[in-house]
Amino acid sequence: MLKSLCFSTLVFLCASLFDAAILSNITILPALPDLSLLCLLYIAINNGKLAGETCGFISGLFIDFLSAAPFGLNCIIRTLIGYLCGIFAKTLNLNGIFIPAALGFIVTIFKALVVWVLSLLFPGSVISYNPISWLFLTEVVLNTVLTPLIFKILSIFKKRLLLNPEKVS
Repeated sequence: MLKSLCFSTLVFLCASLFDAAILSNITILPALPDLSLLCLLYIAINNGKLAGETCGFISGLFIDFLSAAPFGLNCIIRTLIGYLCGIFAKTLNLNGIFIPAALGFIVTIFKALVVWVLSLLFPGSVISYNPISWLFLTEVVLNTVLTPLIFKILSIFKKRLLLNPEKVS
């Protein structure tokens, strides 16, 4: 478990830095894909609830350090997403294109929904998505299209990222 967690932390660090340092400087994109969220989706669905929530918290910490969001916002969002995705551990066939793309779509919509609920609870500090804006629709499309690609890339490191089947809970 510790080796998988350490390697997952490295994956989240790389994905977060790639988002913050490279993708944020591409001016032709109106919105950015959330590569860290897609990596979390892969790890949580393959490793279970405990690994999902732990990795969600770690990826949220990296995003919180690199963004201007209130500290802890991404931690709570990604911990919740990691736990809920971990419920479906080892039950979905992630080898194709359609199921990973559908999962990327669902998780992006769910993230926006959680941010919206948190913006109702903390109206002064959390800014929610506008569900009919080009920014949100672009992020949904980018995450949906990139999810199968991210899953294929992460499957190369399957031995390092995934726990043994008997340890998944």
